Amino acid sequence: MFPGATASGEKAAYAVVGAPLDVSTTFRPGTRFGPERIRRFARTFDDYDHLTGLHFSELSVHDRGDVRAWDDAPAYLSWLAGELGDAVADGAVPLLLGGEHTVSAAGVNATDPDVFVCLDAHLDLREAYDGNEYSHATVTRRILDRAGAGVGEGKETDGGADGRIESDGADADPGVEEAVILGARTGSPEEWDRAAESDVTVVPPEEVADFDVDAHLNGRSAYLSVDVDAADPGFAPGTGTPEPFGLEPREMRDVVRAVAPSAEGFDVVEVNDRDDGQAASLAAKLCRAFVYAHADSRERSD
Repeated sequence: MFPGATASGEKAAYAVVGAPLDVSTTFRPGTRFGPERIRRFARTFDDYDHLTGLHFSELSVHDRGDVRAWDDAPAYLSWLAGELGDAVADGAVPLLLGGEHTVSAAGVNATDPDVFVCLDAHLDLREAYDGNEYSHATVTRRILDRAGAGVGEGKETDGGADGRIESDGADADPGVEEAVILGARTGSPEEWDRAAESDVTVVPPEEVADFDVDAHLNGRSAYLSVDVDAADPGFAPGTGTPEPFGLEPREMRDVVRAVAPSAEGFDVVEVNDRDDGQAASLAAKLCRAFVYAHADSRERSD
């Protein structure tokens, strides 16, 4: 159980869900251990947050456990989106613990935001990676396209052995309006071409601290995804594709706090077991920062 997640499922305002998917990690696998490590390294944190004056254990957080992963990523995303959708239907904001970044597509599908905001070292705008359309390196492209299982709205095809979901026509949801990628510092030429289109905003690491993400959202709803590799690997070495010259933890925390009041859901992904807990500790702290900021915003608006 995530420390402090003491609420019952029926009354929860926030729902922790583990998604230990680890089928397309390119270089350093181990994201299947991410949810367990994030929970474990959250045990050292104080319950009380001085900035907001809130106690985590009093914020109605419930841990729904892990959704067991299997090798068929499209089918798993579809199932995971349904599980997260159940939490949303119960009135809870989903807190998804990955798992590889692919799982964010299910979170977006379950919450249906206007904008996908992502802290990430990589653009993840590939059409496919090594022939795989459902790679962790394609997740932002899939979210923009809303094409495929767990990403698009619609119905299962008659021959849906691959788990895909097709749009059923005029009522199709076109997907998010925009992807805002904060901290990106690498990508293929094709990805940078896609990033230049009007529905993508890329903020390089050196500009993140001065970027007013709240003003950019301008009242639109968001889904916030934190790929832990957005951090410089000196702070979070336990991730699959580390990329130097990244963000500092405080910069990531400030983004999380700024986006939280507008967010319909949150995830933190790409934590593996290849360090001494630095990545998991950062991920857990950012998850808690999201809950504190989101709950504080709700209390102030009541």
